[in-house]
Amino acid sequence: MEIVERRERIGELEVHWRQAGDAPLLYLHGVPTASFDWVPFLELGGGIAPDLPGFGHSAKPAEFDYSIDGYADFLEGFVGALGLERVSLVMHDWGVVGLALAQRRPELVERLVMFNTVPFLPGYRWHRVARGWRRPLVGELMMGAATRWAFRRELPAELADQAWGRFDHGTQRAILKLYRSAPPDLLASAGERLDRVQSPALLLWSTGDPYIPAGFGQAYADALGGPVELELVDSGHWPWLDRPELVQRTVSFLARPLG
Repeated sequence: MEIVERRERIGELEVHWRQAGDAPLLYLHGVPTASFDWVPFLELGGGIAPDLPGFGHSAKPAEFDYSIDGYADFLEGFVGALGLERVSLVMHDWGVVGLALAQRRPELVERLVMFNTVPFLPGYRWHRVARGWRRPLVGELMMGAATRWAFRRELPAELADQAWGRFDHGTQRAILKLYRSAPPDLLASAGERLDRVQSPALLLWSTGDPYIPAGFGQAYADALGGPVELELVDSGHWPWLDRPELVQRTVSFLARPLG
């Protein structure tokens, strides 16, 4: 399926997104990547993959609210601007901000797919790099010391150079503000209404993620209010890169008739 790149003003922001076909599938990336994460999914099943504010080719204003609620507000406006009355959400890492929208507007969400998302659950402790980003001055020094070589060491080869190419001051600021807005107690409270989300969900959860423990896949399965399929996969933080068959698994789930 052909992917086109679009850029339009949504509210006060210039937003860039990739789109294939007209399927109401919304793909939400994490840190520090952008919509290029989702190219294999768009090619196979279509959908819409925005660069979230602060990332990729979207605007990165200092005054944007880089927090869970701020991104939920953005997504609500984005979906409304595109005229989408129902959407399926596919989320990875910090793309979990889509769950804030799902809890706010459960009637909007048709299906969920989750790949190793940040836990909106009790008991999560930020990983070592995130703890550094959350500390004033330390985080800024870490950002300033980042190199292309470090990106190639920490990210899959398919993503590293693309992510490095957009890792400008605006993205660095967005990452620091986002992580500093989210202490563990706030993450836990962000998922207090997960039982309201009753749409079918597929959780493709890595057992080898160095950032998010495997046990949070089951914790999400227990917290969501609808039918959940949980599959533990032997992979890293980006499961579909280690296990390409998960792209087809995702697209098949999203295309399955409801009821």
